[in-house]
Amino acid sequence: MTDVAPAPRARLQRIERMRAAHSYWAVLGAIFVTFFLAALLPDARWASSVIALAQSATLLVTIWTAGWAMTERTLPFVLALAAAAAAVVNFFWQRDAVTVTLGLLAGVLTVTIAVVIARGAVAQDEVNSRSVAGAICVYLLIGLLFMWLYGVLAALSNTPFFAQGTDGTRAIRLYFSFTTLATLGYGDYTPARNLGRALAVLEALLGQLYLVTVVSVIVARLGRPTTYLRRHEKEGENDAPES
Repeated sequence: MTDVAPAPRARLQRIERMRAAHSYWAVLGAIFVTFFLAALLPDARWASSVIALAQSATLLVTIWTAGWAMTERTLPFVLALAAAAAAVVNFFWQRDAVTVTLGLLAGVLTVTIAVVIARGAVAQDEVNSRSVAGAICVYLLIGLLFMWLYGVLAALSNTPFFAQGTDGTRAIRLYFSFTTLATLGYGDYTPARNLGRALAVLEALLGQLYLVTVVSVIVARLGRPTTYLRRHEKEGENDAPES
C-alpha cells in the first residue's frame, strides 16, 4: 500500500519540475488575465478591485515560479496582501483616496512582479524559451504600469488627462499605453499636460530600448549558457589540478 497515489504523485512531480525550471509561461498567462480584465471590465471601482486582486495573485505565482527563499518573499508578500486589503476596502468604501491608493499599489505590484521575473530569469543557467517568456512578461508589465500611472494622474488632476477633453476609461488608458509603448502613434488620444506628455515619451523610449536591447539579446543567445555560468565553469577549469 502506497501513501500517495501514482496520478497525484506524478502531478506533484510535474508541478515541482515546472517550478524548478523557472517556467514563466504560467506567469505570462496570469498577466494576460490582468490585461484582458483591464480591457474588458467596466470603468467601475469594483472592477479596479478585481484587477488588483488578480495582480496580487499574479505576484504570488511569480514568487513561486522564481523559487525565491522565504527571506526574499517577505516584502513582495506584504505588498500583495496590502493590495488585496485595499481592493477589499474599495469594494465596500468607495472613496477617491482609496481609489488613488489602489492605483498606486497596483503600479507598485506591477514593478515588483517585473523585478521578481527579472531576477529569476537571470538566475537561470542558460538563455532559453523560458527566458523569452520572462522578457515578454516584463514588456507587458511596462504597458500595464503606465496605464496605472496615467490613471493616477487623471484621478489627481482637476483637468482632463487627454487633450480631447476626457480622462478616458481604464480601457482607453490601456489602449493609449500600449500604442505608445509600441510607438504606433495613432493620435486619437494625446496627453493634455506636460507631465502626461513626458510620461508618454518615456514609455515610448522604454518600449523601443527594451525591444532592441533586452529582447534582441535574449533571442540571439537562445540555448547558450549565461555569462555567470561560463565564468564559473572557466574558474573551475583554472582551479583544476594539472595532470
